[in-house]
Amino acid sequence: MSLKVWGARPGDAGLDFGGDRVTPGREGWLRAVEVRTGAPAAFRRLCQLRVAPYSYDWIDNGGRRSPRGLTPGVDDLATGQRWMTIFDLVAFEPGEQLTFRMATPGARWIFGDILITYAIRDLGPDRCRLVAKLHLPPPRGQLERATRPLLAAGDLVMMRRQLLNLAALAEGDSVVT
Repeated sequence: MSLKVWGARPGDAGLDFGGDRVTPGREGWLRAVEVRTGAPAAFRRLCQLRVAPYSYDWIDNGGRRSPRGLTPGVDDLATGQRWMTIFDLVAFEPGEQLTFRMATPGARWIFGDILITYAIRDLGPDRCRLVAKLHLPPPRGQLERATRPLLAAGDLVMMRRQLLNLAALAEGDSVVT
């Protein structure tokens, strides 16, 4: 198993990721999950990243549970907005994708100038894929080169949980009761 790719299928890597336009030529890691709901519901749930990370809350959300309900207004997008406490929204295509840049000085010092694009790949009325691509700068030195595999492993664990949580919540949003 590669630490740089999880869940990606043919076609996922070929998406036009916003981060590739912002910082072309960077190393890219892919993470993806299938969502059993339409693209609009999945994108609306993706916008919830504005209020919480939806990963392991005890690690990256100060122990607070990420909201299970939809937060009004989070899909009113504008560049410069803060997302997941350490990222700024730098590019977006409504209904299709969001691109974030690591913004806080501490996180940039530890991880570097990382961008993440979350894209929705529409597969029909009741199915889509949520695909995330990390856009990584070249390592700044020997230490960063040596720790890059640890970053890949940590990110894989955290983003896998995040994507699975977002998919499950989006699927639940589309259930009619």
